[in-house]
Amino acid sequence: MTDNENSVRVTRLTRKRAAEAMSVKDDSQPAMKKRVPLTEISNLSSIPSTKDLDSEPPKKKCRTRRTVKRSVVSEEKSEQTIEDPQLCEAYATDIYDYLHRMEVETKRRPLPDYIDKIQKNVTATMRSILVDWLVEVAEEYKLQSDTLYLSVNYIDKYLSINSIHRQRLQLLGVSAMLIASKFEEINPPKVDDFCYITDNTYKKEDVVDMEADILKSLNFEISSPTIKTFLRRYTRMAEDDQTIQNLQCEFLGCYLAELSLVDYDCVKFLPSMIAASVIFLSKFTLSPNKHPWTVSLQKCSRYKPADLKECVLIIQELQLSKRGATLVAIREKYNQHKFKFVGSLKSRAEIPGSYFEEENVGLME
Repeated sequence: MTDNENSVRVTRLTRKRAAEAMSVKDDSQPAMKKRVPLTEISNLSSIPSTKDLDSEPPKKKCRTRRTVKRSVVSEEKSEQTIEDPQLCEAYATDIYDYLHRMEVETKRRPLPDYIDKIQKNVTATMRSILVDWLVEVAEEYKLQSDTLYLSVNYIDKYLSINSIHRQRLQLLGVSAMLIASKFEEINPPKVDDFCYITDNTYKKEDVVDMEADILKSLNFEISSPTIKTFLRRYTRMAEDDQTIQNLQCEFLGCYLAELSLVDYDCVKFLPSMIAASVIFLSKFTLSPNKHPWTVSLQKCSRYKPADLKECVLIIQELQLSKRGATLVAIREKYNQHKFKFVGSLKSRAEIPGSYFEEENVGLME
């Protein structure tokens, strides 16, 4: 055999041995796992866990989903306090001190008896029908609840100053809501929309003229604390009581607060008192065997149970349909699934007298 033939043979043998060595090396390692695009993953449970890959090193243990959930729940209150800028915890006391002073100012309060003293053609029933209709308008145009409360506030203050004919009462209502919409809404309805909602009973010029008249009567003081302003804070305090369902309590409070808007007898109460009474009645409705008032609520609202008695009983009569039974817009609105059907909830017919006694206030903080 020649030298060239020996060289070729050695080269082939070397390559063969190298190939055999490489195959042995590959068999000692697991095959590479095929990567799956995220868009193709339909069920996360089908992905093999790390314990199925014997050759892979164990991963560092991390918190499970359940552990994370417990952590979130336990820190929920502190996170809300620190991270939510809208709660303004550092300034909440000063803010509500200012709002309480603001709500008692004469220029922001309607006369408690303006229908008897000022109005000649408008009755309490007409006012109730107008407010009930405005609830439907707010629903139709998907307006914020603050817009509705401000609208009623403007109506009451205007009627406390100006006598108006009953035929212009609806015009007053839509013009007041137009002003409130401009103040509260990102995309408020147009003047033409409010004309349309009255079946074009009024022209665009009529609405604009009434708008100007309202603003002049209010001296352009259109910012005012409403029931909703205080209800937000009181609801949050009430939700610290874990014996009630938070979302249901919130919806029930909104429902009772809107019921108070249609009743003329509630005009005499301060917005903060109505908001506190609403929380009192909401908690009684959901937990009738437990005192609805707490030390925390009393400190926050500045009202003792005895202070709320008259207002609570009036709102309870509205809830039980002993008042305003023919006004159904609010009841139908809150008798929907999205509001957990709180419009159908009724409290017990009689609230124990002991619940209005300060010495029996619950001690829950």
